[in-house]
Amino acid sequence: MLLEIRDLTLLYGRIQALHGISLSVDEGEIVALIGANGAGKSTTMRAISGLRPVAAGTIFFAGQDITRMRADLRVARGICQAPEGRGIFPGMSVRENLEMGAYIRRDTAAIKEDFDRVVELFPRLNERLKQAGGTLSGGEQQMLAVARALMLRPRLMLLDEPSFGLAPLVVRDLFKILGKINREDKVTILVVEQNAQLALELADQAYVIETGRIVMSGAAKDIATNEDVRKSYLGY
Repeated sequence: MLLEIRDLTLLYGRIQALHGISLSVDEGEIVALIGANGAGKSTTMRAISGLRPVAAGTIFFAGQDITRMRADLRVARGICQAPEGRGIFPGMSVRENLEMGAYIRRDTAAIKEDFDRVVELFPRLNERLKQAGGTLSGGEQQMLAVARALMLRPRLMLLDEPSFGLAPLVVRDLFKILGKINREDKVTILVVEQNAQLALELADQAYVIETGRIVMSGAAKDIATNEDVRKSYLGY
């Protein structure tokens, strides 16, 4: 098991955002966390990446307790997040953004290999290497955020609402690439996504979160056929 969360509780001031949630991600899997706005999806991601302190519970990564570990040390161990809102550097070029993705690495030859790989995966970025990140379209910025995360050679990639604000055809292309990254580059993925249908098509396993509690889990194909999930999240 690559990632395991046990009984995680998180507070925003006096408001309890997560109520003892537990979930796990096996190495090589794609796992989807679906739920409505405000359910606790992004909060869970911030807890895993170390951007929010937890009140109780434990987070294990590759068998190690990382609950109190600093965010930068989690990155060094292979946890990388492409955050909601993309979080690229708008004044820097596409090339500079990608190079920033490898900022903690010193393996120069391997960095060059990974650079060639990400521009192969995202040919539109290759065409815009000198262009400022802030001038890219929304879809291109999302591709840049994912590509930059890949430059760290992550073992676990955290994707927070990758389809947000994107046209349906762009989203389909992006999710195809995510599946390819998982299969060919052996990157384990935990994806938070409001487009539940796409997330469940992509994922091996899935969790449903409501008001800070995990209310359902299992194989993504089984979650997708659950009547309550279909009515609440899939719209049919």
